[in-house]
Amino acid sequence: MTLAPGLDTALVLRATAVEGRRSGAWAAVGIGAGCLVWGAAVALGLTAVLAASRAAFTLVRWAGALYLLWLGVNLLLRPRRALIDVAAPALGAHPFRRGLLTNLLNPKAGVFYISFLPQFVPAGVDVPAWSFMLAAIHVAMALAWFAVLIGAIDRARAILRSAGVVKVLDRLTGCVFVGFGLNLAREAID
Repeated sequence: MTLAPGLDTALVLRATAVEGRRSGAWAAVGIGAGCLVWGAAVALGLTAVLAASRAAFTLVRWAGALYLLWLGVNLLLRPRRALIDVAAPALGAHPFRRGLLTNLLNPKAGVFYISFLPQFVPAGVDVPAWSFMLAAIHVAMALAWFAVLIGAIDRARAILRSAGVVKVLDRLTGCVFVGFGLNLAREAID
């Protein structure tokens, strides 16, 4: 699950390629923090409320869809022309906050933890503590994977410095975000 490419991977790759290794790392830590929030919500039973309330779940879906669409449209309409333009990132927020919000506003992350974690909680243990520990293990594995990705992309940054490549990266990432946002909106309607 950790290695499957998705929204989190796209965010870390884009942050690293366009803004550098430090931004990629901050995005990864933000994503990890979001996962820990979802893990804590599962451990405390709060996500059960989200699962039981169709209105609350739909609200989170719409918030996530709108956020992803906003990020994607900004990248499509205002792609960078160079990596030097780091002082004003196209997504407009610190990479940690982008990673955190992208993860928290993605109800699929919560659904993943709701459906995945309970399967691995043995009988007779402290369920909240065990559930949170499993979420922490998932975050540690994700951060290790992101570190590999960040290292690989950082080595290729010299190639990625051309204006055309930067524009293409921003537009591709914008398409990915818009695609995920539209899919989330479609699911909210269904």
